[in-house]
Amino acid sequence: MNENFAIQLFEGKKVRIVWDAEQEKYYFSVADIVQVLTDSADVKQYIKRMRARDSELNSKWGTICTPVEMLAPDGKRRKTQAADLEGIFRIIQAIPSKKAEPVKQWLAELGSMRVDQMIDPELTFQMAVEDYRRQGYSDRWINERMRSIEMRKELTDEWHRSGIHEPKDFAILTNVLTKAWSGMTTGEYKRYKGLTKQNLRDNMTNVELALNTLAEVAATEYSRQSNPQSMAESRRIAKEGGEVAREARETMERRLGRSVVSSERASDYIRPIEDKGQNTLPKEDE
Repeated sequence: MNENFAIQLFEGKKVRIVWDAEQEKYYFSVADIVQVLTDSADVKQYIKRMRARDSELNSKWGTICTPVEMLAPDGKRRKTQAADLEGIFRIIQAIPSKKAEPVKQWLAELGSMRVDQMIDPELTFQMAVEDYRRQGYSDRWINERMRSIEMRKELTDEWHRSGIHEPKDFAILTNVLTKAWSGMTTGEYKRYKGLTKQNLRDNMTNVELALNTLAEVAATEYSRQSNPQSMAESRRIAKEGGEVAREARETMERRLGRSVVSSERASDYIRPIEDKGQNTLPKEDE
């Protein structure tokens, strides 16, 4: 699941939400929604009793709910029972609450907002810029990151056009490209920076982002010109794109006298996130 972790507020209460980019849908914390609707002191017990009252809901619970990793109160990410918009509406039906209608309206507004973003991608970029600023990234870094997102989208669109559709194949091609320019796969690169669930690109320096973007731009142009018809051809092209960035990296390193592939992480130099009512965490690697 390609996730964008977020915490939204409804009437002063936090509701954890994850956007799944692959399925293009939101997943909401069931416990948080139930808490908003009921003010229950023991949400787990309330859900247990609710399922006992509604046999139909109970029989479909495994289909309606799915474990999704979300940010827990202690700051760690844990699997949490979550449901998409349709599933949450079904759960709301089982809860006698005067707050049901306002919650439904709030959920509908969130869904509408995402539709607007899909129609006008600029809105998504504007929201991403504000999220990064809120987390303490510099404007220069944000500008580079926005360009990298745009170039990444062009590359994945080109891979789609070439017949690449499986997430595992995207991951393979990304690893080929990343290793070609940096000398490390995505996983090795993350370990080098001491990352776990954090997004690698969100923890790259400006130079690293620029080199990664160069590799993706080169791979996109080579693919458009070569028109690959197989995974093997796309792998070769991804490697060639990465080699363009590797040559640029080696030239820069010779002049600087040091490596530009850094173990530095964003958390090493950005200020702590301020809680101003909404806290958005970076998404996992594309």
